[in-house]
Amino acid sequence: MIEEVAPLLVPICGIFMIIAVVVAPIWIRSYYGARERAELHETVRAAYEKGQPVPPELIEKLTSSVTRPSSGGGGSDADLRRAVVLVAVGLGLVGLGAGFVYAIPGEGGAIPGGIIAGAGAIPGFIGLAYLVLWLARRNAPQA
Repeated sequence: MIEEVAPLLVPICGIFMIIAVVVAPIWIRSYYGARERAELHETVRAAYEKGQPVPPELIEKLTSSVTRPSSGGGGSDADLRRAVVLVAVGLGLVGLGAGFVYAIPGEGGAIPGGIIAGAGAIPGFIGLAYLVLWLARRNAPQA
């Protein structure tokens, strides 16, 4: 019985694992972000009802979370971090593909190695685009 089900369970569990790794952090961040925002809103409302002045920092924090991009932070430093990580992932995949070519004798490693190395070009070029954005923001005149 297990021999018949195992070939089906392995890819299905792999897909669910990838979904969990991608979706869980997004869901957790949005849940706790909304909870923190609701608590801050309650604090501002209680201060307003008691007639106390509301500090401008609290209002700024409430309004900045609305206008802030949802990608987890902005600024040129975030672009540089993303660029470094994506270029490193791309280079890692290129290295893995080259390893397939040299590790498997004959033509057996050329095709999968080329596919893996080619797939590494995708995050690598996205990382280069973030690097260009970082350079453009760094060299732009400050307003």
